[in-house]
Amino acid sequence: MRPGRRWPIRARTVVQAARDYALSWPVVAAAFTSHARAVLPAQPEPVQALGIDEIRRGRPRWIPDEATGIWQTAVDRWHVGFVDLSGKQGLLGRAEGRTAQAVIDWLADRDQAWRDAVQYVAIDMCTIFKSAIRRVLPQATLVVDHFHLVQLANQTLTEVRRRVTVTHHGRRGRKGNREWELRNRLTRSAARMRGEHVDALLDELSNLPRVIGAPITVAWNTKEDLLDLLATARTRPDREQVRDLLYRFYRRCADADLPELQRLATTVETWWPEILAFLHTGITNVGSEGTNRVIKTIARDAYGFRNPGNQRLRTRCATTRRARGHLDAR
Repeated sequence: MRPGRRWPIRARTVVQAARDYALSWPVVAAAFTSHARAVLPAQPEPVQALGIDEIRRGRPRWIPDEATGIWQTAVDRWHVGFVDLSGKQGLLGRAEGRTAQAVIDWLADRDQAWRDAVQYVAIDMCTIFKSAIRRVLPQATLVVDHFHLVQLANQTLTEVRRRVTVTHHGRRGRKGNREWELRNRLTRSAARMRGEHVDALLDELSNLPRVIGAPITVAWNTKEDLLDLLATARTRPDREQVRDLLYRFYRRCADADLPELQRLATTVETWWPEILAFLHTGITNVGSEGTNRVIKTIARDAYGFRNPGNQRLRTRCATTRRARGHLDAR
């Protein structure tokens, strides 16, 4: 690249540079790789809050084992990203493979002082990440991202609606079934709806046949109970307030006697320490989710990547805030 020229290190810019200067792709790609490795920090700076999330980059590739004849994974298409949630570093790095060992190996490459500085780790409800953090960062507090809890509550409500519809009609819901037509309003938060709209929704459910309307109404109220509990984050809730809201949620799940709600209650009970940490800290994994969105955009701009190493380098350049934008070529 020309000395003194400013280059934004993005996948689309690399392609355009090859066209503008009539250079072959290997030449421009090599220049980009050299420039990216020069501007990217060799090691991330210490962080207080760390976000971990996975993203799929395509289908896995399999090869047969010559000795056993069993097919084994040749390329794992999952990538795990590590994001700075407390500072301005953005994406710190990525590891290939959605396994506990992949997370452990990446964290083990950092020195002990860096690992000791991590106080909070935000994850989704993934036991793989949980076990890895417990082994490498025992001092860190695990925090469950509330987005996945809300998603799980809505999924539970949808499962109840689909099951009672199939039981009553003998088929899936479709146009003309009022419970199916209300499916989007059911998954909306009541706190974001006007009062008259909430009343209208409950009236619609009460007018349905009881075998359909009653279970859906209970599941909807249970979902709202969980959302009310999560809404206390960043409000410094006292112990009694959290206890009352949690008891109301558990009580409704128990009284409903619906298998979907019992499973939801079991999941909340299993992850309650991490959920409580979210209520106390308000830390979310939104930084990781936003990074994943950029990663998907970069992959679409490049029409996919054959080399996982090139993809990790490109996406880190686009999502690491210190390297984002226009930087002087070195």
